[in-house]
Amino acid sequence: MSAQSKSTTSVIILFAFAACASSTSFRICDPLLPVFAQEFGVRTAQASNTVTLFAIAYGILQFFYGPLGDHYGKFRVVSWATLGCAVGSLIVATAPSLEVIEIGRFISGATAAAIVPLAMAWIGDHVPYEKRQETIARFLLGSISGLALGQLLGGVFADTLGWRWAFVWMAATYLIVGLLLLSRRHTVTESTARPVGRVNPLMPIKQVLSTKWAWFVLAIVSIEGMLVFGPLAFVPAFLHERHGLPVSWAGTISGCFAVGAFIYAIRANKFVAKLGERRLALWGGALLALAMAGFLLAPVWQWAVAASVMSGLGYYFLHAVLQTHATQMAPAARGTSVSLFASCLFLGQSFGVAVCAWLGDTFGLGTVFPVGIIGLPLLAVLFAWRLKQRQAQQ
Repeated sequence: MSAQSKSTTSVIILFAFAACASSTSFRICDPLLPVFAQEFGVRTAQASNTVTLFAIAYGILQFFYGPLGDHYGKFRVVSWATLGCAVGSLIVATAPSLEVIEIGRFISGATAAAIVPLAMAWIGDHVPYEKRQETIARFLLGSISGLALGQLLGGVFADTLGWRWAFVWMAATYLIVGLLLLSRRHTVTESTARPVGRVNPLMPIKQVLSTKWAWFVLAIVSIEGMLVFGPLAFVPAFLHERHGLPVSWAGTISGCFAVGAFIYAIRANKFVAKLGERRLALWGGALLALAMAGFLLAPVWQWAVAASVMSGLGYYFLHAVLQTHATQMAPAARGTSVSLFASCLFLGQSFGVAVCAWLGDTFGLGTVFPVGIIGLPLLAVLFAWRLKQRQAQQ
């Protein structure tokens, strides 16, 4: 392995740790919704603002970070944003009210927004296309680990030391990873960085949105975020209510999503070679629908473990194909491309969580799952059909 390859690998490892922390923040409040509702005397829909506001901030700030990363350098922006995440976590840990928690979560989402998309864009700049999907899959092991860790930490701390310690842990993690990233800032190349000057965010955004395919990919990932993470945010609360499980158990079971995601990540090259992009997407939609049905219809809680694993595998079957195409929407503005992609995913998620919170409070938590059962296979079929058309035209 050359010195340059070793340097690239070490940067990707650091990015993976940062992505792990970001994803932990993403899911850490899911098992805490019943705890927040009880402690602050609110309904589940209001407690779910801690999830929704994180996602909204994460999505909106992509419009800022994409051009900023393309202009000043993706590694530099990720490094400082990781340190900024510690501030939001500390605010939550010391919050005297739900309203202050919501402020801290908004700040956490706003700063975490830079990490995964700009890290992926940096990989796109430094890794050849033929190796990119496999490399991104390995990088996403960090992000996937965070999905499980967030569910686990939220539940375990809630049942032991108290939920505030979960966010103390997060603040310390962000601080350590951020300092490690900054220590490498003088040795990392930034192939797309430009001279410091006035940033015009509209130019790269217009460049990305100049093709119909980019609009289609962004629309699909928005709907995907709504249909997948809207219902999944309420799995711990549903298991707690339906099967009487402790919060820590419910969070751990929901965190098994990461097991399915790990299966995809370690076998990504074989899945892609055997199935191809279109069949990967179709299988993803089918597995996600089966997982949602499993949560809803499970006569015993053990079924939910299999459903969680299936949801993780199905999600990455579908999402990995979308992710790879996101890196190619506008290669000259790759940071903006991937950031817009992430923006649409998280804004879709925030809308999905809000809708599912209303459904859960109005009709019962079980009503959140039919949305995904019906919608996800249809979404996968639409994407696979359009992908087939595009490949035939090339």
